[in-house]
Amino acid sequence: MSGALAGAVAKTAVAPLDRTKIMFQVSSKRFSAKEAYRLIYRTYLNEGFWSLWRGNSATMVRVIPYAAIQFCAHEEYKQLLGSYYGFQGKALTPFPRFIAGSLAGTTAAMLTYPLDMVRARMAVTPKEMYSNIVHVFIRISREEGLKTLYRGFTPTILGVIPYAGLSFFTYETLKKLHADHSGKLQPSPPERLLFGACAGLIGQSASYPLDVVRRRMQTAGVMGHTYSSILLTMQEIIREEGLIRGLYKGLSMNWVKGPIAVGISFTTFDLTQILLRKLQHSTNVER
Repeated sequence: MSGALAGAVAKTAVAPLDRTKIMFQVSSKRFSAKEAYRLIYRTYLNEGFWSLWRGNSATMVRVIPYAAIQFCAHEEYKQLLGSYYGFQGKALTPFPRFIAGSLAGTTAAMLTYPLDMVRARMAVTPKEMYSNIVHVFIRISREEGLKTLYRGFTPTILGVIPYAGLSFFTYETLKKLHADHSGKLQPSPPERLLFGACAGLIGQSASYPLDVVRRRMQTAGVMGHTYSSILLTMQEIIREEGLIRGLYKGLSMNWVKGPIAVGISFTTFDLTQILLRKLQHSTNVER
């Protein structure tokens, strides 16, 4: 429950920036803060305020199970690795901490990938093309085949390993350092937000080129491209747009969006967990 709420709150908060980032990632347009603002403003004028959240329903359908599985799996992997390495009940050392995050992200991505594909399609197409989530599934299956629902899966997994690993590793490490130096068992909500923001910044920067490749492969069918593999997709992007402008397109927007989203996500998860545990404890005491 804590993970599901964390994912929903974080993604809804940054949905307009996320949609704008995807639109740049899948096109050959040059990215700049000015162009991003123009795109948001044009979308608002032409399609209305709520169109900035277009595809967010598909995002929620994906993010709620994804975040729930990821956070829940992370707690389980921490316990398993803790007992394996002999750290039961204590903080993990750096390497197992990274592995726990990577395994959690990989587990969640494998179980929810087709929903991510659908969400990317909805973000880059006009509303006339796909009316709802079910319609996207039906059209892709009928016109492009069921295999298309897993197009871009390999770069997703390759990107999730460093992203989730570094995000959880950074957040858990900062919390441990804070506890060691301040003497306080738990950081305050603003400190949690800051630790989460640092985690998001490091995790997303490390895996960003694979995120661009994933989006290109996911939306190839509606953008008039054919991408057969990760390397060929990268080569084509670099040839047409250059290394930095192509594979790191929209990264500066991610440096705004990512830390906010990850900071909100980790903070919401921790605080909801603390609240639910208190409620559970008070219910047990009353009994």
